[in-house]
Amino acid sequence: MDYVQPKSLAQGRVASKKRVVEKGGIDLTFLILVLLLLAIGLIMLFSASYAYAYYHENGNSFYYISRQLMFAIVGVPVMLIIAGIDYHILHRFALLAYIGSVFLLILVLFVHTREDFNRWLPLGPFSFQPSELAKLAIVILFAHLISINHDKMKDPKYGVWPFLVLMGVVAMLMLLEPHLSGTILIVAIGIVMMFVGGTDLKWFMVGGILLVGGIVVMVMIPNVVSYAASRIEHWQHPELDPLGAGYQTLQSLYAIGSGGLMGLGIGNSRQKHLYLPEPQNDFIFSVVCEELGFVGATIIILIFVLLIWRGYVIAMRCRDRFGSMLTVGLITQVGVQTILNIAVVTNTIPNTGISLPFFSYGGTALLLLLAQMGVILSVSRQTSIEKE
Repeated sequence: MDYVQPKSLAQGRVASKKRVVEKGGIDLTFLILVLLLLAIGLIMLFSASYAYAYYHENGNSFYYISRQLMFAIVGVPVMLIIAGIDYHILHRFALLAYIGSVFLLILVLFVHTREDFNRWLPLGPFSFQPSELAKLAIVILFAHLISINHDKMKDPKYGVWPFLVLMGVVAMLMLLEPHLSGTILIVAIGIVMMFVGGTDLKWFMVGGILLVGGIVVMVMIPNVVSYAASRIEHWQHPELDPLGAGYQTLQSLYAIGSGGLMGLGIGNSRQKHLYLPEPQNDFIFSVVCEELGFVGATIIILIFVLLIWRGYVIAMRCRDRFGSMLTVGLITQVGVQTILNIAVVTNTIPNTGISLPFFSYGGTALLLLLAQMGVILSVSRQTSIEKE
C-alpha cells in the first residue's frame, strides 16, 4: 500500500494520522447487492413477461427472459473483467465516447423503428438505444473535466458553461426523439456531478428559478410543449381517457392496489394478462407490487437504497477525484432512474417512460448497466482512508 502524507495540519487532520491508499479486492458488499438485484430482476421479468410474450411472440413464453438472461450471462463476466481494469484508462476515451454518443443520437433520428419515436438502432435480432451510451459518456466526460479543473470549478468559464453546452447538445438531441425521461435523467446526472464537483451554488439557484418558470409556462400554456403538456394532463386526470392515454396509468394503479400487504404471490398477477401494456418494461414494478405486495416491494426498494448508499461510500473513499466523480455519476444514474420509475408507476409524477434498473427488459441496457457497475467495482479496489 502507498502512503500519502497530509498537505497541512490546517486541514483538520492530526499530525499522527496518514492518508493511506489501499489497493485490494473489489467491494464485496456492492457486488452482492448488484447480483441480488439482478437475480430478483430476472425472476420478476419472467413472471411479468411470460403471458405477454405468449400472446405477442408466437406462443413463446420464454421470449423476453431468454434474451435478457443471455445478456445477463454475458454481462456479469464483463462486469468482473472491467472491475479488474484500472479505471483511469477512461480518461483517454472521455471525449471520444461523448463524440461517438452524439453521432449515434443524430443517426437514430433518421432510423424509424416506431411511428412516434426514434430511439433505437436495429442490430440484427437486437436493437440498441444510443441514449444509454450517452448517459455513460456524459458521466465519463464530466468526471474527466471536473478532475482536471477541480480548482477552477467556481469560475463559470470552467465550472458552468462547458458542462451546460455538452449536456445541452445531448439533451436537445434526445428531446428530438422524443425521449423526455432520458433527457431528465441526463440533466439530473449532470447537475449532481456539477454540485459535487464544486460548481458555485448560485448557479443552481438560477437554474432552479428557470426550471420553476419553465414548468409554470408549460402548465399555463399547454401548446408550448405539447408532448410534455399531454403527459401532465393525463397524469393529473388519467380517468379522462381510460382507454387511451390514461389507460396504462390506471392499470398500473389497479395492479399496485390489488397486491395489498403481502401480494398475490409470484406468477399470480392478473394485470399482466394483457391489461397492463408491456408489463416487462417500464411498468414492471407494478407487477412486483401486485405479486409481492407492499412488503416485497419495500424490501426491493431497500436493496436499491443499500446499493446506492454503498456506491456513495465507495465514491467518498476513492483515492482521486476522477474515480470519485465517476462513481458519483454512475450510482446517481441508478438512483435517479429508480426513483423516477417508481414515481411513474405510482402516478406520483407524469408518465415519462423510464425503465427500472436490473428489472426492465432491455438487453443492451442491462449489459451497459453491468459494465458501469464494473467501473464502480474497479474504483472500489483503490480506496483511501485515514489511519493512525
